[in-house]
Amino acid sequence: MKYFNFLLAGLLLSLQIAAQSTGIVSGNVIDKVSQQPIMGVSIQLVSTKKAVISDSMGQFRITNVPVGAYTILISATGYEKKTLFNVPITSGNENNFVLELDPQVVALQGVTVVSGNRKSARAATLETPLSVQRLTSEEIKSNPGGNFDISRVIQALPGVGGTGGSAAGFRNDIIIRGGAPNENVYYLDGIEVPVINHFSTQGSAGGPSGMLNVSFLEDVKLSSSAFDARYGNALSSVFEFKQKKGNENRLQGNIRLSATELAATFDGPLSKDGRTTFLASARRSYLQVLFKLIDLPIRPNFWDFQYKVNHRIDKKTTLTLLGVGAIDEFNFAAPKKATPQKLYALNSNPGINQWNYTVGASIRRLMNNGYWNLSISRNELDNTAEKFENNLGPDKGVQTLKYTSRETENKLRFDVNKNIAGWKYSFGVQAEFVAYANQTFQIIRPAIKDNSGVLIQPAVTFQYSTDFNLAKWGGFFQTGKRFFDNRLGVNLGFRTDMNSFTVSGRDPLKTFSPRISLSYVLADKFTLNASVGTYYKLTPYTALGFKNAAGDYVNKGSDYLRSTHYVAGIEYLPSDATRFTFETFYKQYSQVAVNVKDGISLSNLGADFNVLGNEPITTTGTGRSYGFEFFAQQKLTNRFFGIFSYTYFNSKYTNRSGTLIPSSWDNRHLLSIIMGYKFKHNWELGLKFRYQGGVPNTPYDETASRLNFLTLGSGILDYSKLNSERLQSFNSSDIRIDKKWNYKRATLDLYLDVTNWLLAKSPAPPFYSFKRTDDNSGFQTTNNLPIQQNGSNAIPLYLNVSDAIFAPTIGFIVEF
Repeated sequence: MKYFNFLLAGLLLSLQIAAQSTGIVSGNVIDKVSQQPIMGVSIQLVSTKKAVISDSMGQFRITNVPVGAYTILISATGYEKKTLFNVPITSGNENNFVLELDPQVVALQGVTVVSGNRKSARAATLETPLSVQRLTSEEIKSNPGGNFDISRVIQALPGVGGTGGSAAGFRNDIIIRGGAPNENVYYLDGIEVPVINHFSTQGSAGGPSGMLNVSFLEDVKLSSSAFDARYGNALSSVFEFKQKKGNENRLQGNIRLSATELAATFDGPLSKDGRTTFLASARRSYLQVLFKLIDLPIRPNFWDFQYKVNHRIDKKTTLTLLGVGAIDEFNFAAPKKATPQKLYALNSNPGINQWNYTVGASIRRLMNNGYWNLSISRNELDNTAEKFENNLGPDKGVQTLKYTSRETENKLRFDVNKNIAGWKYSFGVQAEFVAYANQTFQIIRPAIKDNSGVLIQPAVTFQYSTDFNLAKWGGFFQTGKRFFDNRLGVNLGFRTDMNSFTVSGRDPLKTFSPRISLSYVLADKFTLNASVGTYYKLTPYTALGFKNAAGDYVNKGSDYLRSTHYVAGIEYLPSDATRFTFETFYKQYSQVAVNVKDGISLSNLGADFNVLGNEPITTTGTGRSYGFEFFAQQKLTNRFFGIFSYTYFNSKYTNRSGTLIPSSWDNRHLLSIIMGYKFKHNWELGLKFRYQGGVPNTPYDETASRLNFLTLGSGILDYSKLNSERLQSFNSSDIRIDKKWNYKRATLDLYLDVTNWLLAKSPAPPFYSFKRTDDNSGFQTTNNLPIQQNGSNAIPLYLNVSDAIFAPTIGFIVEF
């Protein structure tokens, strides 16, 4: 009883401290066009008396703010008002923002038109007036089922699908409007980051877990068309991650612990005057512990690291240093209780050791009516994979895969951005030096003999070593202006990209990429938008570096993959906090890579743990994807926020014969609903529902699968029937509950995040296998004799892996 009274007294005391706790919000306000600091800006916490004015450097700080979620109104003479919704102010960390204001435009008579119908809920710009979405850091953190992983969170946005409802449903492959996973590019504060997922598929992009620390992010912008001309190699989307600045006033941090990971983040000043700040984080995965507890034979393990340093050299010049990296290991362990499914997973996947990093430095210099950026960066991916007939046995048998590769890119970018007489224009150049090395041994098909010793299948093996360098360079120009009393916005641009390796790589006309975007204000709340553009992407290094038996680079004649987008839509903004959009799109592909061996488009591949493109190809394929999207968003007001998104699309690529076939990403239907409510006493509830139509599926070649299963550990797909079948539709319901306690200088957030809490099954194609003995120690045979290597006396069967995956995560975050 004494201990109970002590705990009760401690709880009451902590609640009293929480009731008295306050927080701080601070930041800088700058002109969005010129990037100059703005003096005299009013920053007000709505429904309170808390307000301040920015100083000559555009800086502001509001102290002694009672903890809670706030709406912040930012206003200044000559600038458009800006509203920030759902800004959490806690006693643990000081919230710091870099706020960009749009210059104000004179209103039309009878119709209020400000910066082209600018509202706080709107995510578009003059350069990208449609096919664009934004997520704030708080929206990412509180996303049910997201587990602080940006790659999973954005799958709730229109046009964005994943590999849920397939064999790779646990991965973070991002499918935008029916395009392949490797058609997206990622930029962190203007520095390109090729890898954002752990255990990334080389030549593609996805992986099972994201690398980027959400605590670093201020917001994320996703463009799925009408790309800014400064970004090359994008066919389906451009992700722009905007990171926070470190706190100028004091050292602070947070620690996040859950059943799967431990993460620590710190930020603060590095100089007494606050001109230099930093953010730094490290994260350690405990997935291998969890998988051991639930007796899975795979043991994924990873670390990741991230940092950012900001230094204000003078009033006009800022230096930024940043980096992100990861160390990944994917090993195996014998299950305590063997099952056919576990043993299949054990021998069908390769063991992987992978590390990668991106480091960069950029300088931004303000000048009259604009600014320029200069950045230099380096990124590297080291990838090793091995696979045996028996990955864990004392006798591992034949090695079927030994792959070692390294990609290194050194990049230099320079761009100028100006606004003169209402014309907004930018131009720039970039140069890259790439080093690629690869050593590959892979058994595609083993030599197989029948029971009489007659060869019935000759061996097919890839074995080569390559080490080459190539240079890449390119440039862009774009300009835009508003006309007819600012009703009509027009943006024109082009870019071209070249390289020193491919046969036609030095011809700038081969990749000339024009684009135009239009926006027209129909009324105060309605805007009509449209864009047309052609975009190019270089063939993956894995394909460019492939050599045949004679040592020749057989893919040097590859062309850049080409995609032309036609998009039109309408946007309705009934209030600052509410947004509706409807868009139709058509994407036409040409010069698509098709592999020689199977005659299928590489754009149908890339959502597994293999390597994409490490084989002979031709760039003769075509494709298309078309559909429409509807999106509705309500920012947090009156304690409620919500998102509704529906997309219909039809995606196809040609095979070797030129026949259009449904792509591997052709879900047809994508539906997402997210709702959240903030209760009193710092309780929060979030709900998410996702629905995806069934994806196409390729059946197995029964004869080839029987011959090769024991060596390769998996069946052989019948690519003559590519995507001729279709899985059932997929759905998942997620829930998240948060409870926060605020103390004098710390905040505790306890959360429960449950994925698929309604236990819906995730449809996946069955796996070809052989029937095992009752104790799973070997294979049953038709004649009770030892199994033949050619599988002639095996008993084929299909393993059903369409299970209901229920994934609860309990964790806490401590801010201090």
